[in-house]
Order: sequence, then C-alpha cells, then structure tokens
Amino acid sequence: MEEPPSTTTVANGAGGNIISWFDRVAETAGVVQRKTLRRILELNCKVEYLKKWLGEIKIEELDESTLEDLYTSLVPLASHKDIEPFIQRIADGEETSPLLTQESITTLSLSSGTTEGRQKYVPFTRHSSQTTLQIFTLAAAYRSRFYPIKEGGKVLEFIYSSKQFKTKGGLTVGTATTHYYASEEFKIKQENNKSFTCSPQEVISSGDYNQSTYCHLLLGLFFSDQIEFITSTFAYSIVQAFRSFEDQWEDICNDIRDEKLNVSRITFPKMRESVLKIMRSRNPNPNLASKIESTCKRLKLIDWVGLIPELWPNAKYVYSIMTGSMQPYLKKLRHYSGMKLPLISADYGSTESWIGVNIDPFLPPENVTFAVIPTFSYFEFMPLYRHNQQDYCLAIDDFIEDQPVPLSKVKVGQLYEIILTTFTGLYRCRLGDVVEVSGFHKGTPKLNFICRRKLLLTVNIDKNTEKDLQISVEKGVEILSKSRVELVDFTSHAQVDKQVGHYVIYWEIRGEVEDEILSQCCNKMDQSFVDYGYVVSRKSHSIGPLELCIVERGTFKKILDYFIANGGALSQFKTPRCITNPFLLRILNVCTIKRFHSNAYE
Repeated sequence: MEEPPSTTTVANGAGGNIISWFDRVAETAGVVQRKTLRRILELNCKVEYLKKWLGEIKIEELDESTLEDLYTSLVPLASHKDIEPFIQRIADGEETSPLLTQESITTLSLSSGTTEGRQKYVPFTRHSSQTTLQIFTLAAAYRSRFYPIKEGGKVLEFIYSSKQFKTKGGLTVGTATTHYYASEEFKIKQENNKSFTCSPQEVISSGDYNQSTYCHLLLGLFFSDQIEFITSTFAYSIVQAFRSFEDQWEDICNDIRDEKLNVSRITFPKMRESVLKIMRSRNPNPNLASKIESTCKRLKLIDWVGLIPELWPNAKYVYSIMTGSMQPYLKKLRHYSGMKLPLISADYGSTESWIGVNIDPFLPPENVTFAVIPTFSYFEFMPLYRHNQQDYCLAIDDFIEDQPVPLSKVKVGQLYEIILTTFTGLYRCRLGDVVEVSGFHKGTPKLNFICRRKLLLTVNIDKNTEKDLQISVEKGVEILSKSRVELVDFTSHAQVDKQVGHYVIYWEIRGEVEDEILSQCCNKMDQSFVDYGYVVSRKSHSIGPLELCIVERGTFKKILDYFIANGGALSQFKTPRCITNPFLLRILNVCTIKRFHSNAYE
C-alpha cells in the first residue's frame, strides 16, 4: 500500500506531493480500503479480541476480497461498551499478551464524552500521531492553494493540553490533543508548514485555560503583524477566547507596553518566564500597545465587530472545526471576523480515527464536505433511512438501519452511520455519526456531517436528535435576534421525573429583552420540533409544554470549569447539548433566573 510522503513543505502554495499522493489513493479507494484492512488484520490477527472471532484463519493465504467478506461476516459490529473491558484490562496492566493490537499501547486518550455522555478511554499509539500529522499536512496543502501564507509566519493557536494521569498499570491518560501537542509530530507539522505557533509549550500545557488564553492573546498581539491565520480545534475555543479578550484587553495592552505580565492573571512561574523571554527577545516597539489600545477603544464602541481583521490585519483566515455542535458559534465567529475574513472548517475526525479532509476550503462551513482518506482506517457505512410516520414507535431512534456496505458501494444522497476498524485496536466499532454522501473525489466519497446518532431528547414515543434541537433553537433565536440580544450558549434536558414529562431548554443570553419576546421564543421552539411522536404527544398532552429557562451570565463557563476539573482540555470541549449529569443540572437550575412555559398547543 502506497505511503504518503513523509515530509512535505506546504507554504506558498507548495504541497503538490501529498495532494498527488491523495489523488492516487482516492482514485482506487476501494482497492486501497481492502489493502488497509489486510494490513490491519496481518498486524493484529493474533490479538485476543480478533482470535475470538477469526480463530486460526490464515490471513496471508486469502485474497483481499475474500478476506473483506470473511471479516465482515465473522466479526460482529461493536460499540465502545463491547471493547471497554479489553481497554480496562490494558489500563490495569495485568495482561502480558496483546488484547487489541500488537503495537504496544502506552497511552490512552480521553474522548470528549459526546457519544455516551461520559468520557471514555481510546487507545492512542504512534499511528495516531502520524495520521494526525498526515491529515494536517494534506489539509494545509489544500488551504495554501487558495490562501497562501508567508513562509516563517506566525499562527495564533488557541490550543490547550489537559492534565495527564497514570492508570493502575502505569499508562498515561490525557486527551488526544494533549498527546499530539507533546509529540514530535507537532513540531514536524510546524516545520513542514513553515508557520509557527506564537505560544511556547509552557503556555499550551499549563493546565489552566484562563491563564493560557491570556498568554495566547498577549503573544498573538505581540506578533500581530506576523499572524498568518487564527486557529483552534473547535470554533467554541476561538469564540471563548475573544469573549475573554473583551474583558482583558486593557491588562494585555499594559503588559505589552511595560513588557511584564499581570501578577494576578499569570501565577505560574514557568509560564511567566517563557512568555517574558519571548517578549524581551524582540526589539521594543513602544507604539504597539498604544496602537492596540486605540483600536480596541474603537472596536468596543461597535460591539467588537471585525475584531480579528482589525487587530491581525495580515491574517488570511480562521480555521477550526465548525460543523455539528460547533455550528451555533458561527454567527459570533462571523461577528468577530467582520463577515469578510474566510472561515474554513477543519477536517473530520474523532478520538478513534481521522476520517476525511476538507479539500474545498473556499466553501463556507455550512457547505463543507470531507473526502475520506482510505489509508487511515477501514471504513464501513451502515445505510440509514428515515422512518415512516406510522413506524415511529418501532425505530430505535429517528432512523431504520440496513446492513453495512464498504466504502466502494456507498451512494450519493444516502445517509449512513460510520463504522471503524482501526490500526489502534477497534474492530467494526460504531462511531455514532450520521453522514450523507454528497459526491466523490476521484473514487473516495465526500461526506457531509449531519448529526450525532444518539437521541438527545425523548420522553416517551418522541425522538429528537441534536440536529432537531439545533433547528428548534435557531427558530427561537430568529425572534430573539430582532431585539439585538445574543444567545451565548444553550443546552437541554428531558424532564421525565414528573408525571407529565417535558423538554427544558436552557439559554444564556447577552443583553436585555422583554419577557414577552422570550415567551414567543419558547412557543416557537415548541412548534419547531416536528418529530411525529412529539407533535402527537404534545397535542394529546402526554408531553407537557416546553420550558425555556434563562440562566445568569457565566453559567456555561461553570459547565466548562466542571469539564476542565475532570480532566478535559478546552481545545476538546463541546457544550453538551443534552444534560443528564445531576451536578450540571444543579448548576443550571440554581443559575436559572427566569422560566417560561409554552402555550403553543393550548
């Protein structure tokens, strides 16, 4: 199987080597997929998990088509719960024989917890870092075709490592981003792309996202004329950073002017030393602080519209994951970008595996698709069909399933759930993501991310996904936005411990608005859930009126703080769109300052 180029410079529109490689493997994606599966099975056929299903089958004696058929017929579909006992045994260090992969597992990644509402362990190996480097290099090559960056430029990266800990068996546990930022591949990526992050490792790995964010912003402004683009793993992190900047800009200006660091804001000695060392290594620029200060005073008067191009005039684009649960932050990101600076959606992956690359960076995030990289994992696609109204009580959620098909047999316009077989020890593992095939690049499918598979809101026969919730909230915000009030963030909860269950939606808003407007928003959201089971249940009053709770400013920051305190990293954080955690529900309910109940079905 053809390997990608080991190193590729992509600055100034170069990067043709890795794009040519991708075009070649995409052209014969079906063949490459079978070779990828063979390679995974040859490497791992002796591990305990696979021997349970494949026995003593001689992998090397089978042709690739036969092997593919045999594998998918003998090895069952799995969820993370099926693999979790094996991972726990590895974490406990009590096993000497390989359980999931022949490659030694010394590191475990913590997932964000989106799939099942809790964080889970996922094996992380050298292969994980290598594929991350490969997709970052490939994506940078495509971006440079449309938005070439200056060689040797700086990147304002809002990136954060979480605290790591050891398992009983001595394995290191942390987020996948934490492992990657500490890897050799992270350094290689910067060398390859000829663009370097502003912040030193002491800032990235501090473990305190407030102090790290302050230093990211300070150094980003210190190098403001050199910043080529602004990035973070998720759009949320960028929005959160600039919201912090609105409150911190005066302190940052003072620190740049005096070449110091505010003692009350930055308490870690190593972080202070590393940042001050960078600041003092350049010739003093006494006008820089005054220039930034003047710009900020002007921006404040217009509610910080166009903050990014005003403060970083040479920035070519903003780059992060902007699909799925990140879409609600696009409006605010466009506010900060002044509607002119391009927003480029980053690539499609999960803690388990990278999946696809954005080869059309000129498209707005709402229209982005991802071309599957057929060498990273073996992918299967389970066809999903919307149920008929008469069948709503029979489906496990909003979809009816069919038998999985290989990558080479997917159809344009069809919805699928992705199933992964990885080099890191996951076999036919259901990812829970719903995607639509929008077309093909050469012979590999281009995927449009639709939503998470798991139901968010259900009381009895109603079935609403994250996408359904998002649509409902967007309808309510249309009314809210007429009052020039901003929705900061939102989440939901299915209240089922009362006699008549109902949906509760929590909003944190910025600005003042009349209660009558919020009541209209509540009604509109209730009407916007169009799931047949929900509508029937509301009309029969077997589901109670939707409840809109307005929480005080800073409530969602408390949810973020809880996530960080439990081992998460800001660069991995996604606001949970449906909350069942009792501690978080307590935060939301204690912080609720207004409640509205829908009368849409009265």
